[in-house]
Formats: sequence, structure tokens, C-alpha cells
Amino acid sequence: RPRSHTVTTTSSSFTANLSASSSTLAYDREFLRTVPGLLMVTEIVLGLLVWTLIAGTEYFLYPAFGWVMFVAVFYWVLTVFFLIIYMTMTYTRIPQVPWTTVGLCFNGSAFILYLIAAIVDASSVTKEPDNHNYNSWAASSFFAFVVTSCYAGNTYFSFISWRSRTLQ
Repeated sequence: RPRSHTVTTTSSSFTANLSASSSTLAYDREFLRTVPGLLMVTEIVLGLLVWTLIAGTEYFLYPAFGWVMFVAVFYWVLTVFFLIIYMTMTYTRIPQVPWTTVGLCFNGSAFILYLIAAIVDASSVTKEPDNHNYNSWAASSFFAFVVTSCYAGNTYFSFISWRSRTLQ
């Protein structure tokens, strides 16, 4: 004997708003012309240099360079992720996330950990007669300090942005 089935569907306003607002991706060309945007691109390019210069050596024989590699690769990936978020203006589609606080925490932690990694990198570079990794490690140390200064600059701009949001 056939049974009658009743199916009821409901739609929330959140789902309707999400599907309507995510139909097109925006692209913010002007972001790369701002100082934080330029610093972010510099962090990506020079951060890539830091970890590729170390990765091309026998860094695994020295635990200190493992730490530098972890910090460099970790923050390189996250910086690329944040660049995509800012370039596509995804932060405007997710207003529940306190983006100014997230940016401040990200840049502040990147500055502190990159500073530690740069110091560890510089102090681990040794000039030994049979060590052919010296030039790569010395160059990675230099670029690690440059990337650290870029993260310091972005931390400053993130703080200014965060401070202006908390005063409103």
C-alpha cells in the first residue's frame, strides 16, 4: 500500500545571503599599490628566497636551520593565503571574522617568530673550510632580516588599522 510522504524545506536568510553575495568574486587592484600590499608582496618574494636558499643545502644536518625553514615556509604559505584574501576582498564576505585583529595577530606573530628565526639563522652560519653551504646560509640570513623588517612594517600598519577600529 502506498504511503504519502511530505517533505518540507526551509531556507534561512543566511543561506540566501551567502549564495547571493558569493556569486561573483571581486578583485582589488588598488591593494597592491598600498604600503601594506607592497610589504606583503615583498614578504612573499623574499620569504621564498629565505627558504629556497636553505632548502638547497644540507640544512637537515643542523636543527637550527630546521626551525628557520619551519618559520619561513609556514609564514610564506600564510602570507600568500592572506594576499589572496585581500586581493579577492573575501574579508568583506565574512564579516563575522574580526579581520583587523586577525591581521594584527598574524603580522605580530610573524614579526616575532621571523626575528627569532633570523637571529638563529645568522648565529648558525659558520665559515668552515669544507662547508659549501656558507654563501646560501649567509644570504638566507640577510633576507630573513629584511623579511622581518617587512613584517614589522605590516605589524605597525595592522596596529594602526586595529586601533582605528577599536576607537569607533
